[in-house]
Parts: sequence; structure tokens; C-alpha cells
Amino acid sequence: MPELRKDPVIDRWVIIATERAKRPSEYQTSVEEKRSGPGCVFCPGNEEKTPPEVFAYRNENTKPDTPGWSVRVFPNKFPALVPNGQARVEQKGIYTVMEGVGAHEVLVETPDHSVLLQHLDIPDLERVVRAFRQRYLALSRENKYVLIFKNHGAKAGASLEHPHCQIIATPLVPKAVTEELQGSKKHHAAQGRCVYCDMVRSEVDASIRVVFDSDQFISFCPYASIFPFETWIVPKQHANDFGDITEEQVTGLAEAIRETLSSLERTIGDAPYNLVLHTSPPKDEESKEHYHWHIEITPRLTTIAGFELGTSYFINPTPPEIAAEALGRSLEGRGVH
Repeated sequence: MPELRKDPVIDRWVIIATERAKRPSEYQTSVEEKRSGPGCVFCPGNEEKTPPEVFAYRNENTKPDTPGWSVRVFPNKFPALVPNGQARVEQKGIYTVMEGVGAHEVLVETPDHSVLLQHLDIPDLERVVRAFRQRYLALSRENKYVLIFKNHGAKAGASLEHPHCQIIATPLVPKAVTEELQGSKKHHAAQGRCVYCDMVRSEVDASIRVVFDSDQFISFCPYASIFPFETWIVPKQHANDFGDITEEQVTGLAEAIRETLSSLERTIGDAPYNLVLHTSPPKDEESKEHYHWHIEITPRLTTIAGFELGTSYFINPTPPEIAAEALGRSLEGRGVH
């Protein structure tokens, strides 16, 4: 029988459609042939085709905006928001408008056009995570919120093939973040504990939805998964602000990202996905006890249609227990536990 499962943070209900359940093999996506060439603006040698870099990891004696980089960050050529000081708010009758002030950057993960994020060596992935932290801290100084995310594949919103992430800083705390903050605060007030810490303990104890588990991080398919094979990466040490990530956690997160994405690739192929960092607003003391930063990875295997739009309920045809079992098997085959 189908189940309605309630998200423990934001009180969102999800329908786990067990009678319509799809096997992992039904989601297999063929690996697209990766192309490389002088036409890609993110490839080395084309640095002049992007705005000037704001941060990069480079070989010694190489100049900015030239080849010789391993990770490169620059403003988006077509930004959603732009740096322009304080955002002005104006009332136009019943409508409210605010200037589009903030920042929009591109983080190119590797100079190699054909290498996926999970195929990077750990030291290379560590540089990506450190670049996340550096830009997060830099943009946090003048913005209310900083969102780091990755769109992989055209169906997930990626317009360019070269592996990259995006960073958008906003003048407001997004509604989705506010809902998570309110939900985690409510749980803490009632139970005296962080809801995400409770989820980590519960998933470790149950072990039926765990994908990857290490001393520093755990990845699992959440109990009320919205989408098939949705997977979260959560630090075991409580912290609300991603900007406080330690060097030891940088290594741990690099490993967790690589193994989690690798398990998804081996199980469902080169499927499109969105990877989103969820964190508290920068230096938010109020949420220090009750919120817990984490990463959510959402493969784009199903389509949002009329029912979802009309009810805000989501139908997931693959129970997270089945998804996690398949993902976990793929890691065991590599000797990863």
C-alpha cells in the first residue's frame, strides 16, 4: 500500500508510491559522450572569454586569467544578481520590488572538460571544497545568504557541459531556508535536540537507508525523499554554518561527495542531478543550536506535473530503502563501507 511520509524538518508530506515502484535498473541513463574543444569557454586557453577571475588555485608563476589553474572562479557573464551595494525596496501599490543586488559566480571544478566531479582525485576535490569555503566566506560579508549549487545535465538546468558549480548571493534569506530554520527550531524547542543530529543517529541505527558512512560524514536516502534516489550528505559533527568547516572536514566531505556521486553513477548511469548546499545564513547565532548544514543531491528522474503543482505533495515511485540498498551495493563492490 502507498505511504504518506512526513518530512521531520518542514512538515512536508511525500507519497511513497510502493504500488508504482520502479526498480533501480529502470532509471539507467546512458553515459553521454563528453566532448572537448576550443569552443568551450571554460576550457584552458579561453580565459579571456570569461569575466576576470576572482579566485583560483594555480600553478606557481602563472598569472590570473591564463592557463595553469586547477579550480577557477569568476563572475557569471549573465548574472541573476549583481553587486551594487544596499538593495533598495520600493512599494508599487500592492506590489513590492527590490533591486537585484547580490552576486552570481561560476566555479569551474577542473580544467579537464571530460572529467566528472566524482572522477576527481581526493586532493583535487579538496580544492573544490576549499574554493566553496573561500567564496562562501567572501560573499557572506555583504550578503544575507550564499547558495552553492551544481546543475549536472541539461534536464537539471546545466547550459554548459564543462563541469562547474554556481554560487549566488542574495539580499534576502530564501523562503526554503526560512522553512528549514523554523522547522529545526520547532523540533529543538520540543525535543531539546537538533533534528538533523536525530536523523543521523536514526539512520545509523536503522542502516536501511545509508549509502556511505565515515567518521566525519554520512550520506543516506532521506525517509521522506521527494525524488527517486534523492541523497543527503550530512556532517556527523553538529554545525549550522558551512563557513566553519574544518580542514579535516574538507577531506571528509571530498570523500563523501566522490563516493556518493560515484554510487549514483554506477546505479542509475549519468543521470541529470542538482547538488545544493543547505546552510544557515552566515554567522547566524540564533540557529547555532538547532540547524545543521548539509548537502542535498536530487537526481532528475521524474517529472513534476499537475498533482505536485496543485497540492505541493510529491509522488516518489522508488522507496528510499530500495534506492539506498542499490546505492550501497555499488559502493560495497568497490570495497567502500
